[in-house]
Amino acid sequence: MKRAVALTALLSLAVLAAPAASASATGPAAPAAGPPGGGKDLGRQTLPAGDGWASEGTGTTGGAAAPASNVHVVSTRTELATALAAPTPSIVYVKGTVAPESTCADYVTGGYTLEGYLAAYDPAVWGRATVPSGPMEAARVASAARQTADIKLKVRSGTTLVGLGGNARIRGVNLHVDKADSVIIRNITFEDTADCFPKWDPTDGAEGNWNSLYDNITVTGSTHVWVDHNTFTDGDNPDSAQPLHFGRPYQVHDGQLDITNASTFVTASWNRFSGHDKTMLIGSTNNPANDTGKLNVTIHHNHFENVLQRLPRVRFGQVHVYNNYYEIPDAEDFQYALGVGVGSQIFAENNFFRLGRAVDPADLVYNWGGTSLTARGNVLRVGGPVVPIDLVAVHNAANDVDLGADAGWTPVLHTGIDPAESVRREVSRHAGVGEAR
Repeated sequence: MKRAVALTALLSLAVLAAPAASASATGPAAPAAGPPGGGKDLGRQTLPAGDGWASEGTGTTGGAAAPASNVHVVSTRTELATALAAPTPSIVYVKGTVAPESTCADYVTGGYTLEGYLAAYDPAVWGRATVPSGPMEAARVASAARQTADIKLKVRSGTTLVGLGGNARIRGVNLHVDKADSVIIRNITFEDTADCFPKWDPTDGAEGNWNSLYDNITVTGSTHVWVDHNTFTDGDNPDSAQPLHFGRPYQVHDGQLDITNASTFVTASWNRFSGHDKTMLIGSTNNPANDTGKLNVTIHHNHFENVLQRLPRVRFGQVHVYNNYYEIPDAEDFQYALGVGVGSQIFAENNFFRLGRAVDPADLVYNWGGTSLTARGNVLRVGGPVVPIDLVAVHNAANDVDLGADAGWTPVLHTGIDPAESVRREVSRHAGVGEAR
């Protein structure tokens, strides 16, 4: 009954005014020395002042000051690994497609086979009370370690990683920004960082789950990180195409951009997240010991397209989510957009939600143990006119546990908030690879 009341109230709201022009979200002009091949040098650009949490304090300059000796152009996984290990500050230009030279079969060791793993840990044989152990699990762990050594590449302080042109692609690689400060990642398509050896955990949830290990980009223990104008996709290997094992989806992907382990001062802007399940996690545990006062992130002008959950899911941090375009056409697998977790302080402002007719607006927010969410200026379109949506009121009308409407802070680090009505047009046109200026 509460849900019906919420939807009735929502649809009775007035149609909003016509779209207004969007403010520019580009960085400062590049210096005279251009990149390989000419054109504007994105590698020398720094985060504009005031552009979200990554502009806090010293700001984010990445490798913009790199001498010529620290500028690299890479086209293979080996070249990328070598460039990322070289002295910093550095600029690493990605040209064409970078991918591991090895395949899943090359990582296998210890006698691991998926067929053997499924036979050993079938709940009818193994049960559901304990996680897998024994020779086949040890073989899976050893095989996964070989994959990790090949595909997980560290990004260090003072690095700018940027794609050349509009066709730079990193496929099957997990970039790990770990204990670093001042990192910029721009203008790259990140595709299909698939786990060859997902782990079965029968104790994860009521029915168990398959868990994968790798993100496209993982940010841990790091500060001042700017992720801008990238495209994230599973390519031709989506989790939706995977089989069921033990009655659960065999999931080979984890996050697209995960920010955890006391990371803070991060801005994710003008990215395109497409066709994925677990999209963006901010904070990985409910333990406040390390993350209180951290995980401060700005998420603006991103296009979340046909993605299922974690848009983002937040714990502890002050997270400003503004001017993003959420395009959610299908209700079948969609779970939620904003995950309000323990200690989270999400400020959701002037976002545009375009939903298929079967998608319930009450599902846009999910309470993972949080207490409040500030939401203002957001709009919704479900087939007809654009109308305002009060995300907190709609959530509370459909759920027994209410969220408060004040997350306890007001963002000041932003370069201007565009009218929500303009977001669909501007973000759909200018988010993702090839649009950085």
